Amino acid sequence: MALSNATAINATMRAVVWQGNAYNVSVVDLPMPTIINQTDAIVQMSRAAICGSDLHIYRGTNVGEPAPFGLGHEGVGYVSEVGSGVGSLKVGDPVIVPFTVDEGHLHSDLTSHMYAGYGNGGDLGGTQAEYLRVPFADNGLIPVPYLEYTNSTTNESVSLANDYLMMSDIFATGWTSLDFAGFEAGDTVAIFGAGPVGLMAAYSATLRGASTVYSVDYVSDRLQLAESIGVIPVNFLDSDPVTQILALEPNGVARSIDAVGYEQVNRNLTVQSDVIIRNMLAVTSSGGGMGTVGVYNPESHNTATAPRASSVNTHFNFSLTDFFFGEFQWGAGPSKPIDLAPELLHLVASGKARPGFIVSDVINIEDAPDAYARFERHDSIKVVIDFGL
Repeated sequence: MALSNATAINATMRAVVWQGNAYNVSVVDLPMPTIINQTDAIVQMSRAAICGSDLHIYRGTNVGEPAPFGLGHEGVGYVSEVGSGVGSLKVGDPVIVPFTVDEGHLHSDLTSHMYAGYGNGGDLGGTQAEYLRVPFADNGLIPVPYLEYTNSTTNESVSLANDYLMMSDIFATGWTSLDFAGFEAGDTVAIFGAGPVGLMAAYSATLRGASTVYSVDYVSDRLQLAESIGVIPVNFLDSDPVTQILALEPNGVARSIDAVGYEQVNRNLTVQSDVIIRNMLAVTSSGGGMGTVGVYNPESHNTATAPRASSVNTHFNFSLTDFFFGEFQWGAGPSKPIDLAPELLHLVASGKARPGFIVSDVINIEDAPDAYARFERHDSIKVVIDFGL
């Protein structure tokens, strides 16, 4: 069983858990985590979010750690305990929990360890719980000045919790997608997917000075939210999205982004894992760049952990000749929130960025199963679990 942290006098906490059944999560009592290594910290969670990547687990298509395991890899909270080897944090410090798990002296440039069943992080549980153990905490957490403060002029309470929460994954991931594509201020950008990551990519593009941003999706609420931040919505159910964009950008866009990943759908709303890369190649101008931050998990036979994994197909062909003579660049992979923290923290703390605008639902942890179902149906854009801190 993946959830194996030691207990503190049999103390328990509430946590959202994947038990291996597609389209079903549970909220259960689990042992509270404790310090195992002296470089650990325990974080009492204030807020956690449900990510689109969690839906890959929820649908049963992600091959990860053996079930059961705790869910969630986005969070903010307060340090509640530190090991004797932690030097830069103290009890009570507000922190962002990035989705990447620091590897200590084994650190590499590749992002491989994550919370909640991704990589090798399944034994750590997830952020959708009252408490979380964070290894190598000095490098594995992002300190912030506060999650909530009092405005000295109006004497009103101002919360940045949702804004900082988005930095744990999707804001950093949306920002990174532009870096992968070689974005420069003034570029035109087409972003495929207007889920949370796609909306953060669009928001990042506007913050960074894009001349025009197109957001491609089919969910009306998502497209309306994209339009509200100055982005041109493109509904691919209306007609071919490439045709729609090229009608406005005859030479194509400078940059294109895949913010969906391997469970993307075509105009028949059937999963087709290569539809976005084909659209990107068709809509990106010669010499342009493409960025992929949507997750592409490995294919596998059915397992108890991922009963629908064999339905995944991530192998496809496209013309390297077209790619070569188009002189494209293409970057892909996870983001590194800790590396981006200084820049994104400044944007949020200064008020220039408010990525928390994306939050549509704030819930109690006991309502998580229903929230997952709503998110899967596209009835919610971004769900946050509030632990009352």
